[in-house]
Amino acid sequence: MKIKQNFLTAAILLGFSGPVLANSLENLSSNPMAQVTTVNQLRDVSPTAWAFEALRSLVERYGCIVGYPDRTFRGERALTRWEFAAGLNACLNTLERLIQEGVAVLKEDLDKIKRLVREFETELAALGARVDNLENRVAFLENNQFSTTTKLTGEVVMALYGVATGEKNGGEGIPQVPAFGYRARLELNTSFTGKDLLYTRLATGNIADLADTTGTFASTLAFTQPDGNDLLVEVLNYSFPVTENIQLWLEATGGAKDDFTNTLNFLDGDGASGALSAFGTRNPLYFAPGQTGLGLQGNYGALQFSAGYLAGDANDPNPGAGLFNGSYTALGQLGYVPNENFGIALSYLHGYNQLDTGTGSQRSNFRFFTEELFGEAVPT
Repeated sequence: MKIKQNFLTAAILLGFSGPVLANSLENLSSNPMAQVTTVNQLRDVSPTAWAFEALRSLVERYGCIVGYPDRTFRGERALTRWEFAAGLNACLNTLERLIQEGVAVLKEDLDKIKRLVREFETELAALGARVDNLENRVAFLENNQFSTTTKLTGEVVMALYGVATGEKNGGEGIPQVPAFGYRARLELNTSFTGKDLLYTRLATGNIADLADTTGTFASTLAFTQPDGNDLLVEVLNYSFPVTENIQLWLEATGGAKDDFTNTLNFLDGDGASGALSAFGTRNPLYFAPGQTGLGLQGNYGALQFSAGYLAGDANDPNPGAGLFNGSYTALGQLGYVPNENFGIALSYLHGYNQLDTGTGSQRSNFRFFTEELFGEAVPT
């Protein structure tokens, strides 16, 4: 009886340090051998071993210890008092649960546990303090982490393009010179609450704007990226819900009307899909210059509304520039969109010192009318 009692103590000592902790992790696995539920499964404990009966009591009667996933108990391994305290604490929790559920627990086993508790009272108290401290640190990290999630996406567009022979500026010929270029984007989508979005887009490329060759924005490609292979922060904005039905956008740079406005165009793919030309991608109304400001979008059933203000030179502190004293565009739109296949909207755009929409023919830009009326273009 003395040998068996000593082994009961040793079994708890040896069993809870490694096997229990290992089982806590291996339970997450679909491996059917990740948890040992009977002592017969232990490869390094034979039925003739002096420890067999004591182990069976712990494993099968109370479920206090389990073996390693490789079906071993490793009873010869040494361990520290801290490891033993952790195992003893796990066994106390198991016995407490069994007692609450009305499961019979032998008095002699309870007496042994009580003696162990007295012996390791200091370690158990310190272990509880360590666990509490760890839980507090984990809670702090969860509440103060920089981002709940950041998703990285990207795309590359490669194109063979050129201009067919034609005329420019009253007869000047345009040579047909094929060119090959690319546009690359790297997007970081970060959310702090699960409902907001910090959007950062890095971009580079070398696809020329064909308007420089043809003299009309009608030839501008939707994936134009004349950056000379320089990597730039092209877009940076942050959106979050103001109410259940209204979303607000703060546009730091690269802001666009279509960020917060439904363009009602199924060809709107921003170059990677949809129309090949900028004009086919989006109405010139949504291409009006301005990149820094704010916008909002809301919906009540099929009724959609949006409004925004974007400045062209918000980062310029000189007179006649800045967020409110320089060029800007303001947009308001009210639409009825009952389903994804049909929608109609009424839009209003007010701009100051914004002549070129950057898309469509010359007649779609205010510069054309100033040249016709005054003989020269008003500076943008």
